[in-house]
Amino acid sequence: MVMADTRIVEVKNLTKRFEEHVVLDNVSLVVERAENLVVFGRSGQGKSVLLKCIIGLMAPDHGDIFIKGTNVLKLSIAKLNEIRKNIGFLFQGSALYDSMTVRENLTFPLKRHFPEMPQKEIDDKVKHTLELVSLEDAIDKMPSELSGGMKKRIGLARSIIPEPELMLYDEPTTGLDPITTKEISELILNLQKKLNMTSIAVTHDLMCAEIIADRAIFLKDAKVAYEGNIKELTDSKDPFLKNFFGHELIKA
Repeated sequence: MVMADTRIVEVKNLTKRFEEHVVLDNVSLVVERAENLVVFGRSGQGKSVLLKCIIGLMAPDHGDIFIKGTNVLKLSIAKLNEIRKNIGFLFQGSALYDSMTVRENLTFPLKRHFPEMPQKEIDDKVKHTLELVSLEDAIDKMPSELSGGMKKRIGLARSIIPEPELMLYDEPTTGLDPITTKEISELILNLQKKLNMTSIAVTHDLMCAEIIADRAIFLKDAKVAYEGNIKELTDSKDPFLKNFFGHELIKA
């Protein structure tokens, strides 16, 4: 019973197919409180689909998803939205609203999820969150005025401003140069420690994974094929893993 209380996410026998193509086949995993789990896999292996099922953007064909002991697949939309208040999602492209300033982008989720929050508290949270990502001076800029790395930081700030217990990252460093990749990865790790967040990060980026991961799984042929810490996976004698991580090291 004690162990169950520490589980923030539990996925049981999750299956998802698109017509005849099975992308997740009886996948099960557990993420403990304040743990960073990294999900590896080649393109098209269901990594992003897994995140979308967890947050309720996509319905699986079979299985159960528990968040803090609640099966979210059995909830009404209203109750699911209550759960979502405690979940942050960083999309691949940051997904900032182009017509809104940075301030307005960060204000939006607060007004949506907490309509009774006083404006003074909103303003304070926006300022504090931008300080966490070291972009206080960007508060009145438009997304078009930001570099790729800055957009990723602002996207991260918008995701964490409601102070979620669970963060989901979909390729948080894709398209970034190695220096910015290292900065964003270290920022993710520091925020996890400061805010005591639990996170699941989908990535193919070995540098990012080495910085943030407490544990990793590898999806292959729609199943969890490997599990362990990063060193166990990268040092594995398994030919598939040696080939995968060898290619990632060459690209880095």
